[in-house]
Amino acid sequence: MDKKDFYFLGKITKTSGYQGNLMFFFDVDDINYYAGLEAVFVDINNDLIPFAIKSLRIKGNNSAFVTLEEVTDEEQSRALVGCELFLPLSYLPKLTGKKFYFHEVAGFSVKDEKHGFIGIIDRIFDQSGNSIFVISNKGKEILVPATDEIIKTIDRQNRTILIQNVR
Repeated sequence: MDKKDFYFLGKITKTSGYQGNLMFFFDVDDINYYAGLEAVFVDINNDLIPFAIKSLRIKGNNSAFVTLEEVTDEEQSRALVGCELFLPLSYLPKLTGKKFYFHEVAGFSVKDEKHGFIGIIDRIFDQSGNSIFVISNKGKEILVPATDEIIKTIDRQNRTILIQNVR
């Protein structure tokens, strides 16, 4: 399995009880989307290992009590605390409109409504919640805020983002 085909879901934060139960923290916008989760991939020594979920009960604050099929005692559960959780990219909820996943728009063309083609998105730089498109054009790097005010439309079919005139 190639890690690039997965997305970060969260982390195992602690054990819960003596029968191998765990507490997961989900780094997501809506934890309820994951209420019926049947399996998860756990990063153990840089390998993604699949674990079937026996039960998952949402606690709140993006946390849930989880029992994994293969984890039956406290020693096994303690060994997983601190491990990161992943799911295949195909499990991500589909976004519409101007909402997007960072990995989704890499390689998209960016066009300005007034000046035309700007370049191709290499990546998104996200610092303190301020996301910036890092766009390349003829060896130059162009930085454009990735905000609702700047983005006019996202055309997923043609892999293009239209932005309004930025100075």
